[in-house]
Amino acid sequence: MERRTAEDRGTGTDGDTAAAPLPGRAAVVIVGGGVLGASVAFHLAEAGVRGVLLLERDTPAAGSSGKPVGGVRAQFSDPLNIRIGRRSLEAWRAFGERPGADIGFAQVGYLFLLGDATERALFEEGVAAQNALGVPSRIIGPAEAAALCPYLDPDSIVAAAHCPTDGYALPREAVAGYLRAAARHGAAIRTHCPVTAIDIRDGALDAVRTPHGTVRTTTVICCAGAWSAEVGAMAGVRLPVTPLRRQIAFTGPLDTPPPRIPFTLDFASTAYFHNDGAGGLLLGMSDPRQQPGFGREFSREWLAPFREAAGRRAPALATLPVSHGWAGLYETTPDHNALIGEAADVPRFLYATGFSGHGFLQAPAVGELIRDLYLGREPFLDIGPLAASRFDGPAGEGNAGHTGARPEAHII
Repeated sequence: MERRTAEDRGTGTDGDTAAAPLPGRAAVVIVGGGVLGASVAFHLAEAGVRGVLLLERDTPAAGSSGKPVGGVRAQFSDPLNIRIGRRSLEAWRAFGERPGADIGFAQVGYLFLLGDATERALFEEGVAAQNALGVPSRIIGPAEAAALCPYLDPDSIVAAAHCPTDGYALPREAVAGYLRAAARHGAAIRTHCPVTAIDIRDGALDAVRTPHGTVRTTTVICCAGAWSAEVGAMAGVRLPVTPLRRQIAFTGPLDTPPPRIPFTLDFASTAYFHNDGAGGLLLGMSDPRQQPGFGREFSREWLAPFREAAGRRAPALATLPVSHGWAGLYETTPDHNALIGEAADVPRFLYATGFSGHGFLQAPAVGELIRDLYLGREPFLDIGPLAASRFDGPAGEGNAGHTGARPEAHII
């Protein structure tokens, strides 16, 4: 039998904490044990908040956080997301020191492939905004892009956008690292403990109900990912989050090991690829035919449009075999930007969800933002544009103008 330390058992990352009794009262109940919930738990507990309780209905990272590609970047089109991405990148790079865990961070850079002058002009605007905020991205020519990624056919693009400080990390290790550190600071983590109801008394939060008992609390933080709409509804809060399946595949070890390449994305098709750490490549694409829903089964149907797109940009990838893959859920919003804030009608119901594929890369900064919102501190960023209330009323649906962000920044 594998030996586990008491610390491991206390975090819920390795041991089964379902049998641990629930406290009768908690200062804060966090719903969801993915990377956002774990980050929030760590940042609150580190700040000295006592009585932090995280409830996960399955095991940590069992939902979306266990299935992403792990990309981390600051290449976005708008200042709000650039600032969140840059601050999070700093935290991911320093994760070994704070909170203290090896997350396999690989600073390989991001490379966006641009197929025509319109795309180049769009990214030139984005690069200017990024540079103004200290992000060292730049537009490069086809030959330089091919030198960074030898799979690329340079004749198929007019330019590329490259940032050398971006990269990727290991999501499950990040969740485990945050939860271990949160537990060291006094937070309680309970797995296999779904929230079944949220009680409101006199217009305020009163308790959270689970199959294992009821916890009295005056603060709930929803970090439930694709299931956030359901959790919000328990408290009478509308969180416009829709689940959408996304899939990735792995080639397995290749006969000729791939060179170290950037996280490479074709802007027009959303096809992307990077090293998988095991002598092969990770392949992915946002399939435009995918319908919303909670299905998480892996299928190979999306590989046909991926191979078609790869054939245009990186022909050698179009025929690579696929050994296996997996599917996870995006938590999408109408404008593909996150929901971060406090419910207007239910005080102390906080939320961090709807990241539309960017929850992992933005998790460290969002943990700070929710911590400061809870404590009444001045945050590093005005999160007003990310409030769920931007979708209230008929004019709110799908209007990305509220955040200043453009949907093209959210292709993965």
